[in-house]
Amino acid sequence: MHPAKARPPHSKENRVVLRYFHKENSHTLKVYEAEGGYSQLKRLLVTEKETWTPDAIINEVKASGLRGRGGAGFPTGMKWSFVPKDSPEPKYIVCNADESEPGTFKDRFMIEEIPHSVIEGMVIAALALNSEQGYIYVRGEFYKGWQRLDAAIEEAYRAGFLGDNILGTGRKFHLATYRGAGAYICGEETALLESLEGKRGHPRLKPPFPAFKGLYASPTVVNNVETFATVPSIFEMGAEKYTTLSKGNEKSRGTKVFSISGQVKNPGIYELPLGLPLMEVIEIAGGLRPGHTLKAVIPGGSSTPILTPEEAEKAVLDYEGIAALGSMLGSGGLMILDDTTDLVELTLRVAHFYGHESCGQCTPCREGTRWMSDVMHRVTAKRANAEDLETVLSFTKNMVNGTTICPFSDAAVMAVTPIIKKFRHEFDAYLQPK
Repeated sequence: MHPAKARPPHSKENRVVLRYFHKENSHTLKVYEAEGGYSQLKRLLVTEKETWTPDAIINEVKASGLRGRGGAGFPTGMKWSFVPKDSPEPKYIVCNADESEPGTFKDRFMIEEIPHSVIEGMVIAALALNSEQGYIYVRGEFYKGWQRLDAAIEEAYRAGFLGDNILGTGRKFHLATYRGAGAYICGEETALLESLEGKRGHPRLKPPFPAFKGLYASPTVVNNVETFATVPSIFEMGAEKYTTLSKGNEKSRGTKVFSISGQVKNPGIYELPLGLPLMEVIEIAGGLRPGHTLKAVIPGGSSTPILTPEEAEKAVLDYEGIAALGSMLGSGGLMILDDTTDLVELTLRVAHFYGHESCGQCTPCREGTRWMSDVMHRVTAKRANAEDLETVLSFTKNMVNGTTICPFSDAAVMAVTPIIKKFRHEFDAYLQPK
């Protein structure tokens, strides 16, 4: 059994979204309802229907400070408010369960173990946006998660939480899953929408943004698994209380689910208050293995710039705290690297991954990621010299800051070049003289 599922809550965790994650049969409707599941949907839709108008629901999500938990960290309530209320087109709710970022695995286990939280969050979003149709786009490799989601959706239909007449109120919302084919680029919301429409997963030019022209050229909200799963908890405790769960920064509110991997004693999924010091979080995960020292930390999945031990000592795990160090909190995929890690080998694997996963639509990304991969293969084979590394640092300047349709190219550069710059001495040991 995966340690994320088997492990009961750590004493320093604050499990809000994951409060019943470790319980047996947590994926079933029976367990979810026993934990208070769908009570918020009933309250918003039935017992306090007049109070909870679409605007009131959106304002509560805004007040909570919830930011998208998929990586970008955009305020969720604001994103929902962009959807035009007077549009004659149908409105769609889409859940991004195409978790592709290396180092991130929280969403995979959330759809496997707490799918009803995601479903309830999506139905609440549908109430806010007057939507009648939603989709959950699931990464193709997540077969168990897809099965669990489909089973949970079927349970929700039978119990009256989905369908043409939700809880006898006349409100309609239908939900279906859609399996992707394992393309990293389909984690980008517009590429996901293209794929959902049956097209090749190529990102779209923006504007127009999905809130105005999304799925089938209609207003669409796309949020990830953790974001939707958090929504019921916000209404259960109230936005004001939710904001008090974090430590310090008023722009980073609530808790965050972190995927912690690498050379720590207890890797797994942890739900922690935003704002904790990074070094404290490493200790919560059991600390480093005996006899080893910290070499580096990748704070938010492979595409976020690496942190040195000195930077890690200063790091606070919230959006602003990590940004202050020139990196990103991203999806919360914390990779802890000790002194046994070969950072040159790691850079090769990362560069090869992005070279393979580029969709090829934009020339700077298509060619640049391939060049990065090629150079790193030569470095590890000890067939490169210092000039080759300088070439990488030079041409990557043409891959960032709006030279491509989507941020994939920027992500690839952020994944590779900070390692070269901050740990250049490790690369020099592989290089040949000119």
